[in-house]
Amino acid sequence: MNVSVENFRATRKACVLVALLSVFSTASAESMVMASTTSTEQSGLFSHLLPAFTKASGIEVKVVAQGTGQALDTGRRGDADVLFVHNQIAEEKFVAEGYGVKRYPVMYNDFVLIGPEADPAGVRGKDIVAALKKLAAANGSFVSRGDKSGTHAAELRYWKDADSDSNKGTGYKECGCGMGPALNMAASSGAYVLADRGTWLNFKNRADLKVLVEGDTRLFNQYGVMVINPAKHPHVKAAEAQQFVDWVVSPAGQAEIAAYKIGGEQLFFPNADQ
Repeated sequence: MNVSVENFRATRKACVLVALLSVFSTASAESMVMASTTSTEQSGLFSHLLPAFTKASGIEVKVVAQGTGQALDTGRRGDADVLFVHNQIAEEKFVAEGYGVKRYPVMYNDFVLIGPEADPAGVRGKDIVAALKKLAAANGSFVSRGDKSGTHAAELRYWKDADSDSNKGTGYKECGCGMGPALNMAASSGAYVLADRGTWLNFKNRADLKVLVEGDTRLFNQYGVMVINPAKHPHVKAAEAQQFVDWVVSPAGQAEIAAYKIGGEQLFFPNADQ
């Protein structure tokens, strides 16, 4: 009986020790929160990029993937330490308002107009504005993210350039969703949709969707990073966030971005030195 009691006590001590070590390990591990556009996560980039940063720095990054507009709002509330987004005008305003310390360019890719291979609205070509005019005139089915994301903001600019911002045709629908779900809706309904190329290349449920419009200089898609200003929100982990920014714009971070490919095709192009 004494042996059993001693074994029980020894086991209990061991369990307590393991629990304490676990708590200590969790508490001592450096981490930070990044609010980011959905395209950086749904394209698979972060699964490639962030482990390399953690290995170099010891800092774990917890990602909150949202549309760029929502990510900026998260930053304004101080609910993130760093932002990784793609709406330069909104980013510069964010910094001017004092919410971000400084905006750094990181990388770029482009937007593409996706649609059914048969292209019933006849939009195929290089000119995104001409394509949207045709789409509106044909009342073609179009899925808009409608979520204040960087992609949604770009889409609205193109509609405005096409003089169709107030009349996009009866086939225009907003889903209020991320890029992946918007592509799924387009695939299931044979609709057109504007997407960033990175998420499209990583998208598996393509049905008969194809890239129909690409190569227009207006489709350029720039990404930037910003540390949340600790003067606005003293609790943010500004030092860790700055470590990430310094790394991602460094030759090491830029090389990791360039190395991310799907089927041999590069998804993002580093340009921190622009």
